[in-house]
Amino acid sequence: MTDVAISIRTLVAPSQRIAPTKFAHVVLKTANYDAMIEWYATVLHARVAFRNDFIAFLTYDDEHHRVAIINTPGSPAPDPAAAGVHHIAFTYAGLGDLLSTYRRLKESGIEPARCINHGPTTSMYYRDPDGLRVELQIDNFATAEEAHAYLTGRDFADNPIGVIYDPEQLIRDYEAGLALDDLLRRPPLPAGKTPMDMRAETPRA
Repeated sequence: MTDVAISIRTLVAPSQRIAPTKFAHVVLKTANYDAMIEWYATVLHARVAFRNDFIAFLTYDDEHHRVAIINTPGSPAPDPAAAGVHHIAFTYAGLGDLLSTYRRLKESGIEPARCINHGPTTSMYYRDPDGLRVELQIDNFATAEEAHAYLTGRDFADNPIGVIYDPEQLIRDYEAGLALDDLLRRPPLPAGKTPMDMRAETPRA
């Protein structure tokens, strides 16, 4: 008779903190099925891993899917005033990647509604075909400790929204070779403006 080894497993105590290892994906539902698939594939440089008449799965890395889109024909348009998700965000490796993506999307007719340096991030906000904001961003600090220190500092407390910037000027400065630290440092608010003024977006076409 063969002995069978039995592994004893013990769950950790309920008081012990267990956090997710990563954020896996977002699932959207839409009546604009084809347009949404094309938009996310274009913006994220993603591929469609699976698609049928009901659902599509898109990925841009080694995850099986990062965005799923459910087809809901005839569903009402989202209400911009309703409570719910304000935006979803994707982080790029560096400023060059973000600016190159901006230029690529602009050539495809996709332009941001708002470009803003929040302090911790340099960000560009787009709107998908249903109007949901999609933030493309980079981290402005090299370490999480530096970002946390900024978030808990006076400068961020005085302006937790950020300062709007011109992406075309940022490209010119980047290609001219200006120091990255200077390009990523959040500028002061324009004269006469408040943080709430920095929430202005280009209206949807």
